[in-house]
Amino acid sequence: MVRINRVTTRGGDTGNTSLGDGTRVRKDDPLIEAIGAVDEANSAIGLLRLVTRDAPDVAAMLARIQNDLFDLGADLCVPGQGGDRLRLTDAPVLRLEAEVAAMNANLPPLTSFILPGGSEGSAHAHMARAIARRAERTVTGLEQVNPNLIRYLNRLSDHLFVLSRVLNSNGAEDVLWVPGANRHPD
Repeated sequence: MVRINRVTTRGGDTGNTSLGDGTRVRKDDPLIEAIGAVDEANSAIGLLRLVTRDAPDVAAMLARIQNDLFDLGADLCVPGQGGDRLRLTDAPVLRLEAEVAAMNANLPPLTSFILPGGSEGSAHAHMARAIARRAERTVTGLEQVNPNLIRYLNRLSDHLFVLSRVLNSNGAEDVLWVPGANRHPD
């Protein structure tokens, strides 16, 4: 059980922070950047949960994802692969793949790239997807990272993309890219 008795510790006042194993690192360390990017993705999914709260199946998926992202952050904050610390396994990755397949089965085939937007929920899903992609890029840049973390973030962005289509009335409100639509005649 996690117990947080104090929020203000003053430990970061010099620009350093502690990892889960007690190691002190600078706050601009690539590992801290990665943890922050995952936290930002989790926050964006929290906003998505807010606008989709009337859809219990979606809310349940997003709640699982938010917990997965905390597990992913816990994995990141303790460097190395050994020990008894929490490590993300392939089970959440496989769950995301199954959810993507189930959601995608009822969607019409894509005929173009999709612009972010349509419904409010879809717009939030696209924002969360873009932030999850940034988290994936940041985590990918780390050395000796659990490969399930990168796989999870990759599947998460796929999940959020397909969910955006579901939230666009199962694809009916998708905003399609029209190449060159705003070209001005010369």
